[in-house]
Amino acid sequence: MNNGNNVSPGAAKAFGRLLRFYRERAKVSQDVLGKETGYSKSQVAMIERGERRPRGNFVGVADELLSAQGALLEVAEEVTASGVAAWFEDYLVEEAKAAGIHKYENHVIPGLLQTEEYARAVFDSAVPSLEDEEIEASVAARLARQQVFFRKPAPLVTFVLEKAALTKPLGGKDVVRKNLLHVRECADLRNVTIQVMPEDRLTHAGLDGSFTLLETAERRSQLVYVEGQGGRYFLSEQPDVGDVFARYSALRAQALTPEDSARLIEQVAREL
Repeated sequence: MNNGNNVSPGAAKAFGRLLRFYRERAKVSQDVLGKETGYSKSQVAMIERGERRPRGNFVGVADELLSAQGALLEVAEEVTASGVAAWFEDYLVEEAKAAGIHKYENHVIPGLLQTEEYARAVFDSAVPSLEDEEIEASVAARLARQQVFFRKPAPLVTFVLEKAALTKPLGGKDVVRKNLLHVRECADLRNVTIQVMPEDRLTHAGLDGSFTLLETAERRSQLVYVEGQGGRYFLSEQPDVGDVFARYSALRAQALTPEDSARLIEQVAREL
């Protein structure tokens, strides 16, 4: 995916692997490296996995401490804000060519349906906080993903959204209202179906949290993508994949119809 930055999408991963190589060769722990650079152990681990960009004087201090002789400084020049976390790259490869994309979301309007202002509010909420450059690159990358709706052949895209995801006032009521109107417009695309889960359900098939289902090209195989606090992973084997697809079918049956969902989205937007 072209995100507007002249940088290899794998640059952060490459830097992270190189950092780990020199750190382990020097027999320096992540904890010690973190203390010398002003980072926590977990932040050092994130850099080594390619999930975070090194900031400030981290690279210079690490290069000297680990006796990397300028290697880390050299590679770090290629690590700019691409707008796509390293762990998300594998998912985007699959999303870009999927014949079907199906998303259940319980907490926030999904990235494929976000406006620029709403996406910026989401990234502004990140903890640890992101730099301005990272936020702008992330917003641009997220908006670029939305071209998948208009790809030829067009994928079938469906959403089941909790009503709570539509009312969370990220960025302020005006930002949310505009995003809801955008969601409503997306619902009119021929290849897109959006359903809202009402708040008064006595039974609910999605209590385990949000997930994304992908049907690969020509629908020869299926994937489940899950994100959580502890990690991100694909499910590709049966019976796990079949179980989650069955769960999504139940969610669609429990949710409002597309027509009633459209009316509810319009009502929520009016009442903000």
